[in-house]
Amino acid sequence: MLSLRNFFCITLLISCTNTFAQNQLSDTTKNLEAVIISASKFAEKRINIAQQIEVISYKTIQSANAQSTGDLLANTGKVFVQKSQQGGSSPVLRGFEASRILLVIDGVRLNNAIYRSGHLQNVITVDQNSLNRVEVVYGPSSTTYGSDALGGTIHFITKAPILSPNTKLYTTGTSFARYSTVNNEKTVHADISLANKKFGWYQAYNYSDFGDLKMGNNYLKTYPNFGRRSKYITQINGIDSVVNNTDDRVQKFSGYKQWDVVQKFLYKPNEYLTHLVNLQLSNSTNIPRYDRLQDVRNFGGTIGTTLRFAQWDYGPQKRLMGAYEMMYTKPGFFKEIKANINYQQIEESRITREYRRIDRLDKQVEKVGVWGGSLSGRKFIQNHEIVVGADAQLNNVRSEATRTNLATLAQSNIISRYPNGNNVMNNYGMYAQHIYKFKNKKLVLNDGFRIQAIHLKSNIKDNSFLKLPDTAVVQNNVALTGNVGIVAQLYKRTSLSSVISSGFRAPNIDDLAKVFESSTAARQVVLPNADIRPEYTYNIDVTLKQDIGSVAMVELTGYYTLFKNAIIKAPFKFNGQDSIVFDGVKSQVLASQNVNNARVYGFSLSVKVNLTKAFTIYHTLSYTKGFFIVDENTPSTIYEKQPNGSYELVKRNVAQKPLDHISPIIGKFSLAYERKKISSELFILFNGWNRLDEFSADGEDNAQYATAEGMPAWYTANWKAQVAFTKNTSLQLGVDNIFDRNYRPFASGFSAGGRNVMLALRVGW
Repeated sequence: MLSLRNFFCITLLISCTNTFAQNQLSDTTKNLEAVIISASKFAEKRINIAQQIEVISYKTIQSANAQSTGDLLANTGKVFVQKSQQGGSSPVLRGFEASRILLVIDGVRLNNAIYRSGHLQNVITVDQNSLNRVEVVYGPSSTTYGSDALGGTIHFITKAPILSPNTKLYTTGTSFARYSTVNNEKTVHADISLANKKFGWYQAYNYSDFGDLKMGNNYLKTYPNFGRRSKYITQINGIDSVVNNTDDRVQKFSGYKQWDVVQKFLYKPNEYLTHLVNLQLSNSTNIPRYDRLQDVRNFGGTIGTTLRFAQWDYGPQKRLMGAYEMMYTKPGFFKEIKANINYQQIEESRITREYRRIDRLDKQVEKVGVWGGSLSGRKFIQNHEIVVGADAQLNNVRSEATRTNLATLAQSNIISRYPNGNNVMNNYGMYAQHIYKFKNKKLVLNDGFRIQAIHLKSNIKDNSFLKLPDTAVVQNNVALTGNVGIVAQLYKRTSLSSVISSGFRAPNIDDLAKVFESSTAARQVVLPNADIRPEYTYNIDVTLKQDIGSVAMVELTGYYTLFKNAIIKAPFKFNGQDSIVFDGVKSQVLASQNVNNARVYGFSLSVKVNLTKAFTIYHTLSYTKGFFIVDENTPSTIYEKQPNGSYELVKRNVAQKPLDHISPIIGKFSLAYERKKISSELFILFNGWNRLDEFSADGEDNAQYATAEGMPAWYTANWKAQVAFTKNTSLQLGVDNIFDRNYRPFASGFSAGGRNVMLALRVGW
């Protein structure tokens, strides 16, 4: 085990060089905050974009000191993040989650053919300590990046080499070490850039060791035992045994380790041409899925009191990416041309074993290879700015599953999560984006469109497990999406923008062909369904911005989204039966289906007030509401409050029912101080109630991990500070959840951390 003393010594040894990288990087970032690239793939002034886009700058990333990229997003107070385990984070944008939002890193799509509609942990494979900025695009944004951007896009942009301003070798870098008490976290990070005028080399390493997370001790009086981990399964003399947890606030088997590497090579032979090679690697140990480790089942005649799983792990989360990007900037037909060729290799696995079933250690492995490419150009014609481009992404999925008898080490094949034959999903698209700046300089028009074609083919090589009636699935979908928006400078300090946009998501391998046991409390199995169609969103939002000199800024956005052909899991019949025996247990059959249309609406508010040169108040508030439109003549499963105050699942004719993934009202209130060598922030993060009748009974809201009334409201008070000892060295101290509140974010099967003291040392050169 790495001692705390050695932990800090290693970082200090790495960091013993000179000069001024932190100031250099800070200046670079400050200049970039005025532009965004997610709207058209080229740098564009933020004031010219009608769509709501939030930029998380390098300075904010550094001061947040988040333990994961998911925590970084959650700490903004604008993005809700669900967790099923400590090594997980599933962002939600305007009520859309997982495969319905698009993740992009350095211009490369992360979404692939097996991104599921439930909760995803893929965002943690992005090292937040190697990021230069994050751009969060709210609302449908399929025009630029294609399928999946129904609710928005999160674009992660990593640091890059900084070329020398003269002929001398220019070196910059940062490093830090961090320790946190709530989970005994130990993180070390170091990055360095070496460059002359034409060639740049950048490398970053990050390693984190997270222990079991301890939840808060300040419980609501009505739920004094909520989330407590009173028992867990361990082996005694080689036999699975349920034992008492000596500290039931410690979430046993929630720790894991992760390491990330980023390597970039930059070559700029002249002022017009730039070549960049971008290599990224992320890997982890097994990550225990904590919510499943709490599940109970019948055993030995005891009903619902014995823990079900002795082991439920996500295997090592592996992501390898290699990308080449060329940027050419010179007056001609296109002033700027950008080309990108990339390859990703992703491996995911699930390892499960039920209590005292040493004959059944099951492992499912998915390997996804993804080739991608894009070519785009930007042209200026008087007041017009036009971007046109084409892109493609080619997915190949291999899925296999085995069962091992731990007593004999004998192995056998079992049904895999996805078809065990050839699985291919290819996306091809062409798009155009246009910006027109009116001569009066008070109006800016945004418009664009994309045509996208998706080819999917999946087949089963071995059909002996379920004997499905169809062993091959083929789909070809074509979609046209677009956007039109206007930015109006009403007065000198008042602007109004509005955008109408559409998004789409084609069914992927996960939607069409997956076989798995659902995570709901009842035994249910999800089977393939080839007869589903793409999902679409049609959105309008309006944003009002008001500056009051250098004193204050207010931004208010309201939106309304029509969600068509929504794919949800619903009861299904297999060979005419509504249930089958799956893995030895009779289970209800579900399948992904285009069951309903839905409506989503809400607003977000941001207020910033500069009290003095040193003190700033910042406040955010986000509200989302969503519901399905249903057939009033067909009984729906809903949670309904009974006269005694409890909630029960009932069948009743209704006109609408809750859409899943709809987070409660969320927000942040912050008081920040920054002066010379000292900065400090006292802030409150808060979530509202999600009553049980607001949960989706058929979706992914995980009511079994909530209280009998739903998920209670919560808030945390937090404090962080930074002291600069020298120009290049600073110490950061923070206390999260100061009042040690016990809480669990909505739809999560994992409780948040209690009071946490964080200490970090940063060195730059």
